[in-house]
Amino acid sequence: MYAILDIETTGGKYNEEGITEIAVYKFDGHTVVDQFISLVNPERPIQPFVVNLTGINNNMLRNAPKFYEVAKRIVEITTDCVIVAHNASFDYRILRTEFSRLGFEFSRQSLCTVELSKKLIPDQESYSLGKLTRGLGIPISDRHRANGDALATVKLFKLLLAKDLEKKIITETVRTETKRQVDSKLLGLIEMAPSVTGVYYMHREDGKIIYIGKSKNIKKRLNQHFTNDNRKSKKIQEEVVNVTYETTGSELLALLKENEEIKRTKPKYNRALRKTKFDQALYQFTDENGYINFKVAKADSRKKSITTFSNRQQAKSFMHRWTEEYNLCQKLMGLDNGKSNCFNYTIKQCQGACILDETSEEYNIRAQKLIFNHSFHSQDMIIVDQGRDIDEQSIILIEEGKFKGIGYFNLNHQINNIDILRTIITPMTHNRDAQHIIQSYVRTHKKLKIIPIPKV
Repeated sequence: MYAILDIETTGGKYNEEGITEIAVYKFDGHTVVDQFISLVNPERPIQPFVVNLTGINNNMLRNAPKFYEVAKRIVEITTDCVIVAHNASFDYRILRTEFSRLGFEFSRQSLCTVELSKKLIPDQESYSLGKLTRGLGIPISDRHRANGDALATVKLFKLLLAKDLEKKIITETVRTETKRQVDSKLLGLIEMAPSVTGVYYMHREDGKIIYIGKSKNIKKRLNQHFTNDNRKSKKIQEEVVNVTYETTGSELLALLKENEEIKRTKPKYNRALRKTKFDQALYQFTDENGYINFKVAKADSRKKSITTFSNRQQAKSFMHRWTEEYNLCQKLMGLDNGKSNCFNYTIKQCQGACILDETSEEYNIRAQKLIFNHSFHSQDMIIVDQGRDIDEQSIILIEEGKFKGIGYFNLNHQINNIDILRTIITPMTHNRDAQHIIQSYVRTHKKLKIIPIPKV
């Protein structure tokens, strides 16, 4: 759990500043679950330059609560939380100073989004909150006011969690929260899990990830894990002390994240070298008469394929479907081994490429359409799917036919600007499994929005 906050102060000498405004958002890694926002009477004058910067003046604070009046609420909302702030050393120091004046020892773990941003989003022009959020396309209002800056920090931190491929933020957080209950441990973990689409991570006591999975309903999937009595499940049940999760909204993004992170993290109870997700591929060749032919064969990484299939039966099903959809010849699709015309020509559903009645130029136009629609070769595109919230959508970036990564956006200008798009994307590895996942999903989910990226 995180307490993401921003504090405005009077300015002045070191450790003599007073708080003029505070905003705290309690964040569970996915959504804001509580919040506290208040002006504070600092009982000391505000420096003129601070008035100009924030717009907060002494008159505005005359009837505001003093710090001791809001201290209890601050303790409550930050208990069992890691403090997160942009330049956390400043905000955390100010809070500790104010509590120290009351004779109270305020101690929390803290994370700084400036430091995290420098590691996870390198090469930015500036890491000030205003310039950084602007560069990432994150909306920010009421700049230099606690609420506006805290809300922007929530959105920034959400992006940083997504970009933290090594899961160091979550692992460190789990390590600081050792809250183990041996009795009904597994039941408690199931109860805390959400019924959402996403990726889940099982941790042992030191925070290390021992298993990664994906599901359209995480709670239901955990229930299956923890009630199973096979050997692997029993070992997981003994070791797991915490389950964290990442909501993806989209099943496609969950599949891609699971694939990427198992390969990267190699958890103890995931097979280190997973069996490939496909074993059949679609290839093309041009025959002696100039017609494009298609052939399904065992997947071979040395050969350039159009797309891949999980098994031979699936491949055959799609070949029949595409023969009809693109009005192609059964013989040239590898579905009819007869010596004369194909069966579809007999029933007038083939235009005669099998017996040279249709020219190769005419036929190949339709064959090329199949290739273009089901191959990513040299294509630049964005695949848009549902997001984690109603006002959000997810994106998958493909450039030069290669999978680049995933991300989320709220505002259309974020995907219309390729520089912002590349920045908000969490980079992922292009490999045959990832390509197969995307192509298979696109084949079976016709409502997906695919946006070509114009060549510059």
